[in-house]
Amino acid sequence: MKDLYADIDVYERYLKFFDKSFTSPVGKSGIDTYNYILRDTAIIDGVEAYNIIYYPRRKGELTFKGDFWVAADSYAIKEINLQATKSANVNWVKEIYIEQEYDVLNDSLFLITRDYFMSDFALNKKEESKGMYGKRTTLFNNYQFDIPKDKDFYKRRVNDYDPEIYNRDEAYWDENRLEKLNKDEKQIYTMLDTLKTNKKFKRLYNIGTILASGYYEIDNFDIGPVFSVFGFNDVEGLRLRGGGRTYFSANDMWRLEGYGAYGFRDNQFKYGIAGKWLMDKKSRLTISGGNRRDIEQLGASLTNTNDVLGRSLASSALITSGNNSSLSSINLSTLALSFEPKYNLEFRLGTSYRTIKSGNPDVFSLDYFDADAPGGIETETRQADASLTMTYTPGRKTSNYGVDRTIINSGEYPILFASYTRGFEGLLESDFNFDKVQFYYSHPLQIGAFGRLTARVEAGKTFGEVPLALLNVVPGNQTYFNITGAFNTMNFYEFVTDEYVTLHLNHNFNGRLFSRVPYLRDLNLRELVGVRAVYGKISDENVALNASGLTYLAPEDIYWEYSAGIGNIFKVFRLDVSFRGGYNYLPDARSMAITGSFGFSF
Repeated sequence: MKDLYADIDVYERYLKFFDKSFTSPVGKSGIDTYNYILRDTAIIDGVEAYNIIYYPRRKGELTFKGDFWVAADSYAIKEINLQATKSANVNWVKEIYIEQEYDVLNDSLFLITRDYFMSDFALNKKEESKGMYGKRTTLFNNYQFDIPKDKDFYKRRVNDYDPEIYNRDEAYWDENRLEKLNKDEKQIYTMLDTLKTNKKFKRLYNIGTILASGYYEIDNFDIGPVFSVFGFNDVEGLRLRGGGRTYFSANDMWRLEGYGAYGFRDNQFKYGIAGKWLMDKKSRLTISGGNRRDIEQLGASLTNTNDVLGRSLASSALITSGNNSSLSSINLSTLALSFEPKYNLEFRLGTSYRTIKSGNPDVFSLDYFDADAPGGIETETRQADASLTMTYTPGRKTSNYGVDRTIINSGEYPILFASYTRGFEGLLESDFNFDKVQFYYSHPLQIGAFGRLTARVEAGKTFGEVPLALLNVVPGNQTYFNITGAFNTMNFYEFVTDEYVTLHLNHNFNGRLFSRVPYLRDLNLRELVGVRAVYGKISDENVALNASGLTYLAPEDIYWEYSAGIGNIFKVFRLDVSFRGGYNYLPDARSMAITGSFGFSF
C-alpha cells in the first residue's frame, strides 16, 4: 500500500513502484518500447494539443497502455493516463491505473495539478477474483515562486507526523477539500466500521499480518516471530522458541522484546531480552540495551552490529547439509546510545561484554593458548569492548516517528556502514586488547527494464592477537536457505581471517528474458544470477594463539562462487544453484549447493 504514495514523474525513463520499473511512454526509452498513434487535435485551456494513443510493442514487459495530450508548441504533457498491461510480471496486483494533469505555464515550467493512482490488489489477475482497491488522489494549487527563503529553511528537518491532521472533524475537510468525495468514497467510512466486526475479514487480516511481520497481534503485545518457533541443530537437537514484543502503536516511544528457547538434546534453557527508548524525536536520540544467553553459529555474518537479539538462520535451520555442530555458547550484554545529526545519518556508541565457549566441546573447540590458564589452554573467551559505528542511508524514506520506523522504499537505497571497535584487556576480567575496523557498502542499481543489480562490498581488519572466537570467520552456509552475505558452497569455519575483503553481485532480471519465450512467459518466472568472492589473510601471531585443533586457512587465493536461479515460483518461492569456483581440492569441499527462500513480493 505504501507505493500508492510514490512520487511519479512521467518524464523519467522508468516509473518505479511495487519494486518494479515500468517504462514510461513519454520517457527517453519509450520509443523503443511503445507504438504511438495520433488520434485527435483540440484546444485545452487555450493551448493547442495533440491526443496520442500508445500501446506496448511486446507482451510480458513492464509497460502501460493509454493516451496523453501534449501541447503543440512546447510538447509538454497536459494530461496523461497509464494503465499497466495485464501481462506485466507483477504479483498480487490485478490492475494499476494512473492519471495526471498539468498546467503548462511556459516552455520550461510544467506544474502538476492532479495526480490519481489506483491499484486493484488480488491473488490473481482473473476478472472474477476478489480483491481490494487502493486509491489515492492528490491535488495541487496555490503554487508560489516569489517568496524567498534562506538556505536554512531547506535544511531544516520536519517532523513527518502532525497529530492534529488526524484529529480534524468532517466539517474541516468538507470546507478545505479541493475535490468533493464521490458516493463510493463516502461509503468507505461505513465499510471500514463494518469490516472491523466481520470475522472472516479479521481472520484474513491476522493471517496477512503474520505473513508480513512474523508476529501475531494480541492487544498491546505481539507474539513472535512465529517463523522461529521450531529449529534444529546438532547441539540442541529439536529447539522450541517463544517470544514477543510490546506494541501499543506504530509510533511507540519505547519497546521491549524478548524470547525463551529450549533444546531437547542439551536440555538447556536459553533467553534474550532487549529494550530501546527514543528520548528525543528531533535528533532520534535512543538508548538501547539487552542480554542474551544462547547457542549461536558464529561467523554467520562478517559485519558485527551487536544486535543483542539477532540470530542467524544458520544457527537453527530445520534442514542443513553436513554437520552443524560448530556452535558456540554465548552470554552477551550490550548498552548503546544512538542519534541522527542528519536525516538518514546515524551514529551509535555502544559497549558490550560477552563470554564465548564451545556449545559442544566434544566435537568443536574454541580453545587458545594462555600461559596463565590451567594446563596453558583456555576454553572460554571473556571480552569487553566499546564501538563507534556510522550508518548512512541516502535516499531512504521512512514513515512513523516512534522508536521503530517503517521503511517505505526498502531495497532501493544504498547503505554505508563503518565501525571501529576497541577491546579492553583486564576490564571485567576481559582477555584481550585489540582494535577492529569494518566497512560495508551495499548499492542497488536499477538497470532500466533489465532488472536490478545489487552490489555489496565488505572489508575489515583486526589489529592485535585474538582467538578464534574474536576473529573474522568467512560466513559459510550449510543450510538449504539463502542467507544474505554468506557463501552457499562454503562450510562453516572453512576460512578464518583477521583481514578480509568480499564482493557480492546479485542480479534479478525480473522476468526480462523469460518474457520473450512463449508459454514460459505465462508462468511469470524471474531470472537470477550472482557472483560472490572473498580475499583474506591471517597473521602468524593469531595462528600461533590457536589451540582449537582447527587448521586456520585464509583465502589468500581468491575464493569465489557463482549462481543461477529462478524466482517467483508460484509467486512465493525461489531456487538457486551455486557452483564453487575455487579451493575444490579441500577434503570436504562442496562443488555445488542448492538453496531456496520463501517470501512475498510484487
